[in-house]
Amino acid sequence: MTWTDCCFWTRWGDSNESERTLVSNLPYEGLKSKNQPNRRYAGNGIKTTKYTLWSFIPKNLIEQFRRLANIYFVGIAALNFVPAVNAFQPQVALIPISVILALTAIKDAWEDFRRYQSDRQLNSRPCLIYSRSKQSFEERRWKDVRVGDFVRVLSNEIIPADILLLHTSDPNGVCHMETANLDGETNLKQRKVVPGFSSMNSQFEPLNFNSTVVCEKPNDNLNHFNGFLEKDKRKTGFGIESLLLRGCTVRNTADASGIVVYAGHETKSMLNNNRPRYKRSKLERKMNTEVVFCVLLLFIMCLIGAVGHVIWLETFSTIPMYFIPNSDGNYTSSVLSGFYMFLTMIILLQVIIPISLYLSIELVKMGQVYFITQDVDLYDKEKDTRVQCRALNITEDLGQIQYIFSDKTGTLTENKMVFRRCTIMGTEYPHSENAVRLAVLAGETDTDEEVIYQQNRRPPLFSLEEAQDGPARASARLPGNSSLYRSRVTAGASSSLAFSSPLETEVIPDETLLHLMEEEEEAKPYLDFFLAMTICNTVVVSTETARRQRVHERRDSSLSRNPLEYVEGLFSRVTCFQRLRMSFKNLTHKRGSHSEPFDMGETYSTFHNISDFTNSKETPDKGENAHSAHSTVNGEARRESSHAGPLEVCYEAQSPDEAALVHAAKAYGFTLLERTPDYVTVLLPSGKKLKFKVLDILTFDPIRRRMSIIVRHPHTNQIIMYTKGADSGVMERLQNSFPDKQQVKSESRDVAYKTQKDLDMYAKDGLRTLCFAKKVVTERAYNDWLVKRQEALSAISRKEELLMDTAADMENNLTLLGATGIEDRLQENVPETIQALREAGIQVWVLTGDKLETAVNIAYSCKLLDQKDLVFTFNMQNKDVCKTMLTGILNDILQCESQEKEFSIGLVIDGRTLCLLLDDDLQTQFVQLCKHCRSVLCCRATPLQKSRVVTLMRHKLKVMTLAIGDGANDVNMIQAADVGVGISGQEGMQAAMASDFSISRFKHLKKLLLVHGHWCYTRLANMIIYFFYKNVAYVNLLFWYQFFCGFSGTAMIDYWFMIFFNLLFTSAPPIMFGIMDREVSAYMLLQLPQLYKRGQHAGGYQRSTFWIAILDAFYQSLVCFFVPYWTYEGSDVDIFTLGIPMNTVSLFTIILHLAIEIKSWTVVHWVIMVGSVMIYFIVSLAFSALCISCNPPSDPYWLVQEQMADPIFYLICILTTVVALLPRYTLHALRGTLVPSDHLKARQLDQLPPHRRDQCLREWRSLKELCASFSRVSPSTQSTIAPAI
Repeated sequence: MTWTDCCFWTRWGDSNESERTLVSNLPYEGLKSKNQPNRRYAGNGIKTTKYTLWSFIPKNLIEQFRRLANIYFVGIAALNFVPAVNAFQPQVALIPISVILALTAIKDAWEDFRRYQSDRQLNSRPCLIYSRSKQSFEERRWKDVRVGDFVRVLSNEIIPADILLLHTSDPNGVCHMETANLDGETNLKQRKVVPGFSSMNSQFEPLNFNSTVVCEKPNDNLNHFNGFLEKDKRKTGFGIESLLLRGCTVRNTADASGIVVYAGHETKSMLNNNRPRYKRSKLERKMNTEVVFCVLLLFIMCLIGAVGHVIWLETFSTIPMYFIPNSDGNYTSSVLSGFYMFLTMIILLQVIIPISLYLSIELVKMGQVYFITQDVDLYDKEKDTRVQCRALNITEDLGQIQYIFSDKTGTLTENKMVFRRCTIMGTEYPHSENAVRLAVLAGETDTDEEVIYQQNRRPPLFSLEEAQDGPARASARLPGNSSLYRSRVTAGASSSLAFSSPLETEVIPDETLLHLMEEEEEAKPYLDFFLAMTICNTVVVSTETARRQRVHERRDSSLSRNPLEYVEGLFSRVTCFQRLRMSFKNLTHKRGSHSEPFDMGETYSTFHNISDFTNSKETPDKGENAHSAHSTVNGEARRESSHAGPLEVCYEAQSPDEAALVHAAKAYGFTLLERTPDYVTVLLPSGKKLKFKVLDILTFDPIRRRMSIIVRHPHTNQIIMYTKGADSGVMERLQNSFPDKQQVKSESRDVAYKTQKDLDMYAKDGLRTLCFAKKVVTERAYNDWLVKRQEALSAISRKEELLMDTAADMENNLTLLGATGIEDRLQENVPETIQALREAGIQVWVLTGDKLETAVNIAYSCKLLDQKDLVFTFNMQNKDVCKTMLTGILNDILQCESQEKEFSIGLVIDGRTLCLLLDDDLQTQFVQLCKHCRSVLCCRATPLQKSRVVTLMRHKLKVMTLAIGDGANDVNMIQAADVGVGISGQEGMQAAMASDFSISRFKHLKKLLLVHGHWCYTRLANMIIYFFYKNVAYVNLLFWYQFFCGFSGTAMIDYWFMIFFNLLFTSAPPIMFGIMDREVSAYMLLQLPQLYKRGQHAGGYQRSTFWIAILDAFYQSLVCFFVPYWTYEGSDVDIFTLGIPMNTVSLFTIILHLAIEIKSWTVVHWVIMVGSVMIYFIVSLAFSALCISCNPPSDPYWLVQEQMADPIFYLICILTTVVALLPRYTLHALRGTLVPSDHLKARQLDQLPPHRRDQCLREWRSLKELCASFSRVSPSTQSTIAPAI
């Protein structure tokens, strides 16, 4: 029995309120619950179970009876209790449905018991809750926590509820939180104490808390939280940055305390913990139609039986003596008897509806999912993850996909951002040395092959001997040598931190830029640019000591690294920078004293002081600027640091772009040392430290597409805003704000023009672009803006809109500093995967938020677009122009088709145009154009547009769709598709958790669909058809007998044998068939992707296939009935003696029918098939020997033994089975000989020796290509070249 949640308060007590108001529970400690001010809110106890000990049976039965098939069979069993229509003993008729309901109930009970155990373990976890009586925090259980309690969480402990942070042990009021348990992100999130609540150096006293907390109602948005503290009519606003989320872990902080605002089922983590939504597969929907046909067939057979019984009764001129009168002495009329017989026939022939089909399908899908998850080829050694399945009921849909909609960043690419080049004040710096380093790391040759990073764990990048030998040895290690593979695979070596591989963290500066930065009069804009790169982000800084506090719970795996490899990896990360420096020493031109670009010890000493790059002169330190006197590092400290090596800090970034920019700035000497809610500290190349006071942060959002940080300069006391964002979000905010308007306006336009040209070049090269800008804000303007900002922060309703308005007011009149180009490389085998999916008949679309030029470049790289494609680009804002272009293209396509011209179309659509195309009046034309396109690329697409595109194609084209992505912005698209696949990438697990299947690499999609999808669909389709065939073939034995017993509803087979036949004798073979049958091997399916096309057109489960199986069942039942009947015709055998050989030959026929359909035999197949026959004879002999009066007045005692002693019995079994299966066997033989299918050819090729098999595969592909090209030429040309072929 589940524990009662007596500690719960009324759930959803504030469901009718627009906001939640709560106070401290301490003044009311010890009072009854009705006197508690926060009694309306849910307690922290969790109950995810469905049932209790007392409610299990009724609730489970109600849930099972939602399936109409169960209601049907229970109704049939109840009908058998009516004496006038019963066909069997009423109690016996309940056995089949009772067994099915019991097995399903046992499964549900076991699943619910596991949930109960998990709930009990979770609710019993210890936590620290403040007690007024003891005036200290005391240890209690999670389920004892209530809204309004004060809770303290220690380092590395899991947060028990959603807590408003009021105090931390950190002097800056910061608490670091790891959200891996919530969203899969391994980087730390920074939380800060509610602004102005308490002094950082004072002891936290919950008893002194007398404020009222007002916040929003519970919701599932993990990135959004609004509220304020109210005290003496003074409001202090707070947001998500002050909320500790339940299920997350406190890191790098000794302790954190706060007040509980949401508990239990009202916490954000629990509101996101929705059960998997139920999806009905396409095959299941079609199967339900076949069930309806079986019901109609049953109705016709019962109607024939009823009419036949009436006709039989009318043949008697007088009432026979064996007719039994009613209790009143009268006889039932023939018409009423016919009606009763109709109901009796329903009971007798009920098995035509497969009662165990649904349970068998569930078991088969569980077996299929097991084999998918155990596939070694779908295991990612680097991430220690394998494919996961969250939707058990749509495995067969993987074999019917027609359209794939994919994200780009993190799905097709690595999401490992590498800094490649930058442009500053209109001057572009290509970073050639860094490009050489990346080429060597990737093993790039002079050919145009794509650079793909392998992510295996390997030894360090260069050995110490190579570094000591200098450029001679380094140049010898060129592409093509064996040692290069070692370098290449190490480039992507994983790390315990996200976005921290050597590939991402190590950058070689551009020598020209280093020269310019040393010249005082030219340095200011460059320093501004790198300062913006360093501080305009949300990167969290931690030290090596802090990193060691993080406890990673890795799953046990035999593939994990040993401690020696781990230490070696850490050492290589620290020393790789110095070794690379030596390896590239002579790869670049010598430029005076700067032939060694990484000699930071020399270059740092030549940089000028920070005061030189400001507009005004250095002012004396006042107030908060007093820190700058201590922030300057003296010469002795610099000398010590130069001998000690570079400062080692660790960066925890929420996105790979930010990590790449911070590491690039660090390569130029701008090191981010510390970030707190109030200050950010930067180490300059000169060795000095700057400690900026953070006034506000305007966070990034997808609408503005930029973020800004407002700081106060420690020396000049100026208020400066640095802005970073997409070019579309920054360039439109540029203005001129200099004294000499004409001159500077011209210079500003020139810088913007040159920067835009560089941005276009970066985009064409496939680089991700970001722009940086600056603005100096006056004190008065800032103070006026701050008032509006505080009002927006304190608001609850329309808070996002108000905050966005205040951000827009500040982010204008920007001065452009420059832009960066960051490379996101393709994942391994992406072009090959897309090519294979296309050969399989699957249309691949890419929906991305990147710039059009960047997306197009990646599309060509991954073979989504081909150089031979005719690419149409839709990039307009006018709806009429868009409609005109659509109409013109469609007319040209129709004209080309009429002339039988060969063409391949690619479609590129910008986000603004996509919004127009999704309008109702353009949807039809848009869909028509997409049907003719080989590939479609949508750029600048929002998450909502992605989901709308998927939904549109699903509904308009009636196709099976699959969506794949890796980020939270892909969740809508994933859930809109028939099958959603999430990639557990570097941006967390949001997409994976919302998906039906999750993989770690895009390349795994190839085998998941082409192999497992094909297998699951083929196996399940064949099993379902076999189930219908089996039941119809067996039931028809009883139907044919009715023609010889006056349609009286008599059965010549004992009812116990009928029960055992479906539940025991023939239940295991079809389940085994659905789990383990393999029509074509995995190797052949991957080599011949076109074999996948059969599932797209329902080739394995067509209506014709179903009816052929039904007709075959009728034929086989006729043979199985009439051969024994004619054999014993005229003899004195009793009814059960006639039924035993019919039952036996029916079993042999049904089992051997399955043997003909099985494509691959294993030991399991033989054991189950032979075992089923043996179980039949063992049970039959035992039943016949022990059942003396099981079915009175009939007596089956010793009949089976007598039959098995008669040679005629064996002759009947052999002859009947051969005659029954001969048409099917002959059809299979003729089909395989005269018109073999591609699957049969593939299966035959797979049996050849490997070298011969590969040669035949090449010849097959060549022949297919020749036939395809021949079919595309005009008829006149065909007639000319046909004789030659």
